Amino acid sequence: MRRRLAALPLLAVPILALAAALTGADGVRTAGAVAAADPLAVEAGFSALRAGGNAADAAVAVALALAVVHPEAGNLGGGGFAVIRQGGEVRALDFRETAPAGATRDMFLAPDRSPVPERSLVGPLAAGVPGSPAGLYELHRACGRLPWRDVVAPAIDLARRGFPVGEHLSRSIEDKADLLSRFRETSRIWLPRGHAPRPGTVMRLPILAGTLEAYARRGPRAILEGPAAEAIVRASRRHGGILTARDLAAYEPVWREPIRFEAFGWEIASMPLPSSGGILLGETLGLVERLGYDEIPRDDAARGHLLVEAWRRAFADRFLLGDPATTRASAAALLAPARLDALAAGVPRERASLSRDAEPGSLLPGAERRETTHLSVVDGDGDAVAMTVTLNGNFGCGLLVPEVGFLLNNEMDDFATAPGRPNLWGLVQGEANAVAPGKRMLSSMAPTIAWRGRDVLVLGSPGGSHIPTATAQVLLNVVVDGDRLSGAVERPRIHHQWLPDEVAAEPAWPDEARRALEALGHRVVEEDRIGEVHAVRRRADGTIEAAADPRGPGASGVEPGRRP
Repeated sequence: MRRRLAALPLLAVPILALAAALTGADGVRTAGAVAAADPLAVEAGFSALRAGGNAADAAVAVALALAVVHPEAGNLGGGGFAVIRQGGEVRALDFRETAPAGATRDMFLAPDRSPVPERSLVGPLAAGVPGSPAGLYELHRACGRLPWRDVVAPAIDLARRGFPVGEHLSRSIEDKADLLSRFRETSRIWLPRGHAPRPGTVMRLPILAGTLEAYARRGPRAILEGPAAEAIVRASRRHGGILTARDLAAYEPVWREPIRFEAFGWEIASMPLPSSGGILLGETLGLVERLGYDEIPRDDAARGHLLVEAWRRAFADRFLLGDPATTRASAAALLAPARLDALAAGVPRERASLSRDAEPGSLLPGAERRETTHLSVVDGDGDAVAMTVTLNGNFGCGLLVPEVGFLLNNEMDDFATAPGRPNLWGLVQGEANAVAPGKRMLSSMAPTIAWRGRDVLVLGSPGGSHIPTATAQVLLNVVVDGDRLSGAVERPRIHHQWLPDEVAAEPAWPDEARRALEALGHRVVEEDRIGEVHAVRRRADGTIEAAADPRGPGASGVEPGRRP
């Protein structure tokens, strides 16, 4: 059986991953690596490194450039997460969107209490309060070293001078023309003459350039207060939204303790709630290590079986999760060694278990196509940033605010708009993720940094519920099997998410392994692509790697560098 995500296509995103030996302003030779969704954004990161900036400077420069050249996911009207390792200290920054103060639990339900999907997907009623303007500024303030204006400058230049539209962007706009054409403000920019710009067209965005220039001068207040904020509110109200000036001005990013765990001799840090990604990753690696994953031959289908059984239990636990301010199930309890020991002991080796028997939070004491983009950066000191940003749907809710030049997100759909019912990714979510004012919606994003001594690996992926499973498989390919990054990223993947109770496998997944999983009782369906992992690595000897996921499609070039 072949399954395609017709309603939410996993669009091909051109990924360029580059690594280079760079000489900073002080003449000290350093090495840096960047992987991101567009070559112009990658170059923005390198411009920061060449100027003597660190990984945080480069990551913010890349993210802001993506807000210009990758409008389907790069954003000032959305949000995201970042995991940072600097000087041996690891931190996590949550700049996830929040529900407006006027949000209500049943705002996306019909009178008969059935979901009305379009309400949470199209137009500004679907928009959460943007987190990126404050979040990117805070990441630079806390961890960067270049002047703020210098970090924003490449994005301003791209918006002001223009950039050539690539085949991917042209195709993405054409694919979403029905959504973009619903709003005159959006179609005026992205559907000139009623059609997507052709590849090679130079796209100039002077209004967005002006917004970025104000942002470079005044920081997030330039967007979240004053005339820009008033314009966002007007656009929202004009099309039925509920965003207010108070919502925008009150937004604050939050520094959190990352999910920390050890597996296969590596230390790993990933994103905590309100992202479920770090917990899912921690459960996955904790369980398969206990089950002897590294002792099984690489091509043995028993490895796939163990991964599926680990994901079955981890995604069942996801049902309990939501905003950390209101979630009762803690990461510490879910990832407690004794609990993982007990869960692993219950995994059958010779048959598939059933998802209906996997109870969320069992053994506790007392008990998207989302359009997202990931970037990974490592600098010559081994400091690193893994950042995943999103508008949720491709081009968010479809509404561009004309006075500021950027699109609003449709992140409200990441709430359990009807708890207990599957969302558009088939994820069944619980009461902990119900809509409420000021709340942060649950995510699957998993920006991750792993290290062993001076060896540092940075990775993550877009792809909704596929994010933690794709990230886990690439991580295992490196830390267990010793793959180089390119090989680790290219290998075929599988996916399971508790419900529906089926294993998705990419076409390149070996037929023999597929039949072996079916013989164990797993239902296997084919899915075109699972995740899109962007990864960089600085090895202990100072050499560096960067990998572009061929699912992009994309390109990668590596120039090894070493800090003397």
